[in-house]
Amino acid sequence: MPILNVSRHDRMKYGDIKLYAGTACPELASRIATHMDLPLMDRDIIKFPNDNLFVKLHSSVRGQDCYVIQTTSAPVHRNLMELLILIQTLRLDSAARITAVVPYLCYARSDKKDQPRIPITARLVADMIEVAGADRYMTMDLHAGQIQGFFSIPGDVVTAFYILIDYLKAKRASMKDPVVVTADLGFAKKARNYAVSLDVPLAFIEKRRISNDSKAQALSVIGDVKDRDCIIVDDEVDTGGSLSQAVKMVKECGARNIYLVFVHPILSCNAAENLAALPVTEFITTDTVPIPQEKMEKFNGRLTVLSVAPLLGEVIQRANEGRSVGELFNE
Repeated sequence: MPILNVSRHDRMKYGDIKLYAGTACPELASRIATHMDLPLMDRDIIKFPNDNLFVKLHSSVRGQDCYVIQTTSAPVHRNLMELLILIQTLRLDSAARITAVVPYLCYARSDKKDQPRIPITARLVADMIEVAGADRYMTMDLHAGQIQGFFSIPGDVVTAFYILIDYLKAKRASMKDPVVVTADLGFAKKARNYAVSLDVPLAFIEKRRISNDSKAQALSVIGDVKDRDCIIVDDEVDTGGSLSQAVKMVKECGARNIYLVFVHPILSCNAAENLAALPVTEFITTDTVPIPQEKMEKFNGRLTVLSVAPLLGEVIQRANEGRSVGELFNE
């Protein structure tokens, strides 16, 4: 994505951009910095023997526009505390504005009280980010849109949809009678966007979550998948249980090649091994969450990771210059 030239005067409302990164996603942070032709600022993050964290900046950020790039995947609590401490460190050093850039926001599934005596932890995380000193936040593909309402500070919730759909459009011609399949009825609206953009039908996997753990039971396929290539879409893959059941069900219904598309590759527990054992032609995801090399290797070249760095870099640039983010998507 090209970055438009804007005068230095227009950029000085909040000072120059200073990019900081925690330890959760160093490769993504480096890609963002490279795309923006800016350095990642030096800082120390030290874990003491008692597991306490210590952060120190190598240079002053007084009057500067600071962005903290930190995903909050596993180890969740270490990464979340790094984010909070980095934000507070910048605040106490008199940064003009601080934006938390969180490609994947932890606890996003804990967004409501759907049974007695449970917390709304997503709201707690939003409160902590604000209390730490963030003026703005950026994140990608929230599991539930209402989480935006948990923040009192402004923010940008952007989507990897356009990155993923461009890749799928390039593969569209080689597919036979493709159909988009959603592994979760809750993802149906977003799945329809994929189907419309690719000009293909939409099918659904009906499933039911039967307990408070991560397990859900697939019940049936709604729609025609027989002798078709299936593009199964979801927002994130944690244990991979739902997608595994979805793959098995569409195969039983006569599907040809299967493509799994998801934004956040959490891949907890044995998810990588379980998914890699499935009859899937290609797994397509993004780098919002880093995938360890040993997990990458399990997919034997069938895993494609698309970078969100150009998108996040452009959003950061536009935020600094006071330009519309919606214009990126013709909104």
